[in-house]
Amino acid sequence: MNHDAPTSASDIDRDITVDVFSDIACPWCYIGKHRFAAALRSFDGRDRVRVRWHAYQLDPTAPVGAGRREIDALVEMKGMSEEQVRQMFAQVVRNAQSVGLELDFDRAIAANTFDAHRLVQLAGDRADGVVDALFRAHFVEGRAVDDRDVLVDIAASEGLDADDVKSRLDAGEGADEVRDDLAAARQLQITGVPFFIANGRLAVSGAQPEDVFVQLLSQAETHD
Repeated sequence: MNHDAPTSASDIDRDITVDVFSDIACPWCYIGKHRFAAALRSFDGRDRVRVRWHAYQLDPTAPVGAGRREIDALVEMKGMSEEQVRQMFAQVVRNAQSVGLELDFDRAIAANTFDAHRLVQLAGDRADGVVDALFRAHFVEGRAVDDRDVLVDIAASEGLDADDVKSRLDAGEGADEVRDDLAAARQLQITGVPFFIANGRLAVSGAQPEDVFVQLLSQAETHD
């Protein structure tokens, strides 16, 4: 990720780059994406905003293909009771409903998200739609986002060539880029996601309200 300041910092019409670190297994990232998207729609300079998605893994040690319920995995990981985990989920569900999302944690399957992040890297200019489709698959549809067949199906649903994506995933493409993102997150000392960086200078952490993201974009537009 390039953190150099744009050369035309005084130009009100300059482009704005927003780098977003998030994880597919993070419900607050899903909520934050929708709040940011709402802010972007209301921002006059939205046509000059470029969003770049970067990988972050809340649990890089999660086993691939285990097929466990998210609830069961969190009970074990956090040492909490199922009732405590469900109470935690209930708060997230209420926040998700505020942006029109209906999350179903009873269906959600715990997954290692490394390959899902690789798919985002391979998606090119369709990355935003692929990210949304991955969130939807994980938190709404109860699909395993560490299953290659599921990833290929998601890619095809977003207009990518299924055979090409399968071949590139099988060849390991995108892995270096994901590792670079994970290293960048460590270098930036990012310990929680979503994390938004505008023009390499201005940062906002968390699924903030829409007006906070509008302020971030406005400051990025005028910041010297």
